[in-house]
Amino acid sequence: MSLTDILSPSDIAAALRDCQAPDSFSPKKFFQISGMSKKSSSQLKEIFRILDNDQSGFIEEDELKYFLQRFECGARVLTASETKTFLAAADHDGDGKIGAEGIDYFKYR
Repeated sequence: MSLTDILSPSDIAAALRDCQAPDSFSPKKFFQISGMSKKSSSQLKEIFRILDNDQSGFIEEDELKYFLQRFECGARVLTASETKTFLAAADHDGDGKIGAEGIDYFKYR
């Protein structure tokens, strides 16, 4: 399964266009524009599984900086500031990584 099986390619493209400039990425806005905020918990878990590059069950900081590239290989890397802000918003237990429930969190914000 790929992200485009769950999300519209045009919505993904719009979300990526919105955050092209460094330090313009907002997880909440990206989730809204890409359509992720409208997906069910099970669909978000599948998206999480796809984004979890090493299939560890978590998205760690090193994986998170390449978040946009998981949607399109030519997309930019998140800046250190964006990565830390994203991690802080979704890492509920402070262990330095995001579990599937962290991605689900953005659906309700």
